[in-house]
Amino acid sequence: MGQSSIKPHIERAEKSGVCQLANMSLSEFPPDLQRLIKNLRTLDLSSNKIPALPLLIGQFDALKSLNVSNNRLTSLPEELGHLKKLETLQLNNNRLTSLPASLSKLSALKTLSLSGNKLQRFPLQVCELRHLDILDLSQNSIRKIPDGVGRLQTIELNGNQNQISSISESIAECPRLKVLRLEENCLQLAAITPKILEESGVSLLALEGNLFDMKQLHDVPGYEKYMERYTAAKKKMF
Repeated sequence: MGQSSIKPHIERAEKSGVCQLANMSLSEFPPDLQRLIKNLRTLDLSSNKIPALPLLIGQFDALKSLNVSNNRLTSLPEELGHLKKLETLQLNNNRLTSLPASLSKLSALKTLSLSGNKLQRFPLQVCELRHLDILDLSQNSIRKIPDGVGRLQTIELNGNQNQISSISESIAECPRLKVLRLEENCLQLAAITPKILEESGVSLLALEGNLFDMKQLHDVPGYEKYMERYTAAKKKMF
């Protein structure tokens, strides 16, 4: 699909601040988007064939939502960290093996979705994001949740379908963490320590599909304390 086919979308976006370019077989970041640098608030480039984001992505000062899921990205430019108003960043189903250090500067970010990439390490730079509510790292190749994760501000962390075999006890120090999803990983029962169950604020701990029977979790010291939080959270919902 040629550049001419996106011109009507660009023209509409000049007025609305919203540009929808999903499913258009684009093989590059459209150069015409430069016309929108000052007023673009929402950009959807999902389900294309884009291999890279240009350095000028950092100049889209007004951008609040960026969706580049289902493309061919193998890396991200450091300039991405200049997007101080960005609240939602969707990068699912690409080929990312790491994230730029500058990601820690996305001070307004609330939702970060990285499902279905090739990450092997937990990206600790996300722990600097003070307003992050949801972090989705599912369907990667992450092997452990490392020390330092206690600074993570997110309310929900999805680590389903990785290769996680160890969890740092510092996860109990996460000040806002309520939902922790670690289904279909490589966790032994010993990885779920009493400190994680007793001292964290987690009220929903999803662990199905690991290397132990869920009933065994009932015997770990601290399980009753976790169930108190779980029950209290359920009552608030109804």
